[in-house]
Amino acid sequence: MLHDFTADPRTRHTPHTRPGVVAAIADWSARHRALAIGGWLALVALAVLSGALPLGEDARAQDPGEAGLAEDLIDAEGGYAVRENVLITGTDADTQAAVAELVTALDAAPEAVSDIGSPLSEHGERWRADDAVLVTFAILGPDADYDAHYATVTDAVAAVQTDHPDVEVLQAGDASLSGAVDAGIKDDMRRAEATSLPLTILVLLAVFGSLVAAGLPLLLAATSVAGAFGLLALLGHWVPFNGAGSAIVLLIGMAVGIDYSLFYLRRFREERAAGHDPDAALRTTARTSGHVVAASGLTVIVCMAGLLITGIDVLKGLALGTVLVVGLAVLGSVTFLPALLAALRHRVDAARLPWLGKRRIQAAPSRFWARTAATVVRRPLVTGGLAAVLLLIAATPVIGLRLQDAAVTASLPPGIAPAVDAAATMQEHFPGAATTARVVIAPAGDDTLDPTAIDTAVETLHTEAAASNGRLLEPITTTAVGDLLVIRVPLAGDTTGPEADAALAYLRDQALPNAFADAATRIAVTGKTALPHDFTEQLTARTPYVLAFILLLAFALLALTFRSWALPLASIALNLLSIGAACGALTWVFQHGHLEGLLGFASYGGVVSWIPLFMFIILFGLSMDYHIFVLSRVAERRRDGASNPDAVIGGIAASAGVVSSAALIMTGVFSIFVTLSAIEYKMLGLGMALAILIDATVVRGVLLPAALALMGDRAWGRSTATGG
Repeated sequence: MLHDFTADPRTRHTPHTRPGVVAAIADWSARHRALAIGGWLALVALAVLSGALPLGEDARAQDPGEAGLAEDLIDAEGGYAVRENVLITGTDADTQAAVAELVTALDAAPEAVSDIGSPLSEHGERWRADDAVLVTFAILGPDADYDAHYATVTDAVAAVQTDHPDVEVLQAGDASLSGAVDAGIKDDMRRAEATSLPLTILVLLAVFGSLVAAGLPLLLAATSVAGAFGLLALLGHWVPFNGAGSAIVLLIGMAVGIDYSLFYLRRFREERAAGHDPDAALRTTARTSGHVVAASGLTVIVCMAGLLITGIDVLKGLALGTVLVVGLAVLGSVTFLPALLAALRHRVDAARLPWLGKRRIQAAPSRFWARTAATVVRRPLVTGGLAAVLLLIAATPVIGLRLQDAAVTASLPPGIAPAVDAAATMQEHFPGAATTARVVIAPAGDDTLDPTAIDTAVETLHTEAAASNGRLLEPITTTAVGDLLVIRVPLAGDTTGPEADAALAYLRDQALPNAFADAATRIAVTGKTALPHDFTEQLTARTPYVLAFILLLAFALLALTFRSWALPLASIALNLLSIGAACGALTWVFQHGHLEGLLGFASYGGVVSWIPLFMFIILFGLSMDYHIFVLSRVAERRRDGASNPDAVIGGIAASAGVVSSAALIMTGVFSIFVTLSAIEYKMLGLGMALAILIDATVVRGVLLPAALALMGDRAWGRSTATGG
């Protein structure tokens, strides 16, 4: 017979439990609610306004490795000339006429264009391939005139297409591809904002059944995100922040802000339903859920700090953004939220929805999860072992995981950006032409480059390319940038991948040393193959240190929270299982090419290099929200004298509702990423949504109670004291 493990144990609480710092802050906020609410809103307003301070340009992220050195050399000269390419395909006579018209138009604008390469120039065969020809050129600055110069080029290209309808004229290069990526990021950001808000509102209404109660988590999340972006704009003058991370910071901020509010509101409702007055309910909520929020937030922040170990500026900025939004969400949860609850009191359940309002108001423990936990506790080895085996099977594709960075031509799906589609077509006729390696040639000392030696070296490089067995391709072009020379060398392969990496290694280790052996120069290679290659190489080298840092600190935090060494070990193992299963699914979908039509992407052949590590860090931190919340409920019952099985079943039943609700919201929020354009967002969204879903069901509903049942009293060490 199933015992009523869902019965409320709070009547056994000791009335004089020591509150702790978090509870004291929340209690102060509840008693001084006007000051706490006003102070929070003033803080958010100041944070937003601080982002508008005119402090100069934002900090620039320095890329790692040799590619980063090359970019720094170019920046020191004021930046390199942007190079564009135009592919013209059609019959020979038609393409010749189109090329002649385009070259004439470009020659007529020497203030806008230089270094024109085409079939009409010397060694014109380098710009021919079957029924296609290529025209390349540099678009000149300075910055104030660049937009007008770029418009001159695009107008000329458009005029050629109009005058020669029988040929296809496609443009792709530095400017057009960068513009396409930037536009894609902005569009994804708008879609994420437009989709996440209505979805979140619907789920919150379903969870709470009240307009007022549903509005509180949204208010906390929105103000936390707004404050974080304001501070990011301010700190971005010193710490580089990539705009591509904005959508990630937004959705993580929405997710944790709502999570923390759910912990608070659920406990407050339970205390009110148990007959306690609002003040007593708030004090208990602050002592229990307030402590859980603080511990969970600190765990997320500590985990994100692990990204600093990578030494990669882009990831440092992403870590800063996430730390800011999580930190503000925690601060608001222990100040702003208690003050709002103190002001609203019983009115927190006002504006109830029909049917939903009546059903949700009691916030009763879950009988489904009580029965599930009871079954698991009776047979922990069988149920837990089966669940663990299933997750291990799901994780097996990780064994063949291949990390690579996102190529511009593969990052956005076909039909989204004309420049990306043009680059993909260009890749078929002139591999690497749109995404060339950029070889930066600098004087070895204070002297300038020797023109004669450089000309000889460049000719030798052409010879090296011809002898490279197809690894280095034509056309090779040169552009002067201040005292530097930038040589663009097309590489074999698809920009990022084994073939392109092998071509890059050949260029760096053999072709360039041979070509410039007699020239007094410094050489560094950058470009759309070198940049992600060096990024992935440094990230891979630092990953073991990041993982060790996170695991050790997470163990320490959990051990300090629960006064136990067994619980942290079990918690870490369970988190690794859910993360491993999610990464396995990512590998199966994106690397092995399954579900392409359903998710709207082409087979990628790997996983973007930073996704698994970032997923590990975020999921490890966020899953602790649920973990600490559930364990705190179990620990309460242990502290009140319940046996280990009763405490486990009762704790699971009492916490399952809020965990399921939080997981539903977070899964929905991160699923939005799958609908975005960029392949990185799709990977992150699918991986995060799956991991959170697995974590809230299989791990918290089956594996955790099984582990606690198997460990018995050993799980709790010498004390079950906790703030949960």
